[in-house]
Amino acid sequence: MTDTHFRPDIDWSPEELACDGEDIGTNPTANSAIRHLIPAKISRRQALKGVSAVVALGALAGGGATALFSRKALAAGTSTLTFKELEHGYTESHACCEGYEAQTLIRWGDPVEADAPAFDPLHQTAAAQEKQFGYNNDYVGYLPLPLGSNSADHGLLCVNHEYTDHQLMFPGIKAGELSKLTKEQVDVEIAAHGHTVVEIKREGGRWGVVKGSPYNRRITASKTEFRIVGPAAGHDRLKTAGDPSGTKVIGTINNCAGGKTPWGTILFAEENFHGYFGGDPEKTPEARNYKRYGIKAKSAYAWYLHHDRFNVEKDPNEPNKFGWMVEYDPYDAKSVPVKRTTLGRMKHEGATTVVNKDGRVVAYMGDDEAFEYIYKFVTKGRYDPANRAANMNLFDEGTLYVARMEPNGKLTWLPLVFGQGPLTPQNDFHSQADVVIETRRAADLLGATKMDRPEDVEPNPVTGVIYAALTNNTGRKDDQKDAANPRAKNNHGHVIEIIPPGTSPSGRNADADHAADEFTWDVFLLAGNPDKDGARYNPGISANGWFSSPDNVAFDTKGRLWISTDGFPKFGQADGVWATDTSGPGRALTRHFYRVPRGAELCGPEFNTDDSAYFAAVQHPGDEKDSTFDAPSTRWPDFKAGMPPRPSVQVIVKKDGGVIGT
Repeated sequence: MTDTHFRPDIDWSPEELACDGEDIGTNPTANSAIRHLIPAKISRRQALKGVSAVVALGALAGGGATALFSRKALAAGTSTLTFKELEHGYTESHACCEGYEAQTLIRWGDPVEADAPAFDPLHQTAAAQEKQFGYNNDYVGYLPLPLGSNSADHGLLCVNHEYTDHQLMFPGIKAGELSKLTKEQVDVEIAAHGHTVVEIKREGGRWGVVKGSPYNRRITASKTEFRIVGPAAGHDRLKTAGDPSGTKVIGTINNCAGGKTPWGTILFAEENFHGYFGGDPEKTPEARNYKRYGIKAKSAYAWYLHHDRFNVEKDPNEPNKFGWMVEYDPYDAKSVPVKRTTLGRMKHEGATTVVNKDGRVVAYMGDDEAFEYIYKFVTKGRYDPANRAANMNLFDEGTLYVARMEPNGKLTWLPLVFGQGPLTPQNDFHSQADVVIETRRAADLLGATKMDRPEDVEPNPVTGVIYAALTNNTGRKDDQKDAANPRAKNNHGHVIEIIPPGTSPSGRNADADHAADEFTWDVFLLAGNPDKDGARYNPGISANGWFSSPDNVAFDTKGRLWISTDGFPKFGQADGVWATDTSGPGRALTRHFYRVPRGAELCGPEFNTDDSAYFAAVQHPGDEKDSTFDAPSTRWPDFKAGMPPRPSVQVIVKKDGGVIGT
């Protein structure tokens, strides 16, 4: 998910920098925070597996050792990534490293369904947008065609549409001018949310969308019906004017990251659902619940002015139908998407899965807000690779857990189960439905560890180690500086490793026990400029290898980590993607691969099955102060007069057709 966006040409005050969208936390507890744990955690893996012991010990000693040894004087690591590194920059267009090219695959407004009209930015309608590619593409998932194959040249591209920027979508409107939006424009915004599936194919070295494919589909916030299943389905707190049964809902909103299941379905997230509702939540029976999720009387959208279901005073339970993980089958264009309440209700960044050694499936998730938590879900049933139909309801039953981290590197997964510990009627939990509807409050009571904006939480398919991107948290105060994290506030974020028993970064994925109650954890890297921000990477980091605000992550087939960013423009540089080894001499030696145009962030890093194509979702290009539809700061990717900037999915390939990264 994106922050409130910042421009490098503006002198931002500390107060303004602290107003990032997800930096405004709603966690009222005194639970321990990750900032208290990092100083006490001796990062043994970093000392032994790639980050200099001198740097690690110097940080622990309060910085004295780092003053004695120049970072540049330390021996540089050797990366398995051999591409010529891209320079930092901030330009109207994107940039690839030498030897690579970016192909525009699909843009906002491009036809998806067979009868979709051509994009006409001056005459948009909701009916057209419901058949066209939506706005602000985020998660990207590639699934090969046919089902069960390993095709690298032919597949389904599954893409989330997170949110809308009305000032860049419609003429004559500036950011925040909600009262100027007509009902028709609001309906276009609603239709631009959701998800897209398109069939794609590579022919003659060029990727393209297969027009008229029976797989091509838009899932929208305006028309698509979803089933609600699991413990919250049918509960009184989900019964609304539009659905007295509490088992279905029209639409999905703020669809951020996601994941794929081993049986070929897609999981996609509902993240910042709170911003879509207006009306005073204090006048509803859900006031405590809605306060914990940040719902306020003032909405970020004009939807509640035209549709009663987005006004909590008129339909007080409607927000409880959002904030879930959605599963659907992209191989069946008529399948009904399912909101799976077993996975909890929060501001989901996504959910990524792994088959445990005993056959159970584990999903890892982050709640993307400052001081929120990391979760996992373990299915009760076991994956059957020979019976796809039998796997379709694996997420109906299982156990949801939240993480508590200790200074000694121990991580305990705490079960969020009604009747256990504090999750009882004495604390106003009367069923598992209450636990999942108020997942955050349940996790508060269990004493989970407060994190710095957990975004992607993803297992390495080679090693089994989980990597969690913590984007930033400017709420850290001056008196909270410490030796291993010497910045006054976490402007830049960091990446941590979560290690199941039975594995290590050197790789024993088959032995990893993802269902275990106790793991270990470690710091992989601290982002920011290593020369002045107290950052920590491999000592061989280049002038272009550092970054800020890690967001989405992905792994290639070799288990190398690719990190996209959301927040680097605050510090004068474009967002993009950096890649690194996770073990060996190149561990934490991040190298810059691709950058996006001004105003944009990079989402949805994804590879095809043989690493010959890298899919990148470029979100909100031109989203800068005073940039509008009529006078945008860039017209990327079309660069045509009268055409606004268009969020787009790019396919980055090697010009000689080789493997990405080499």
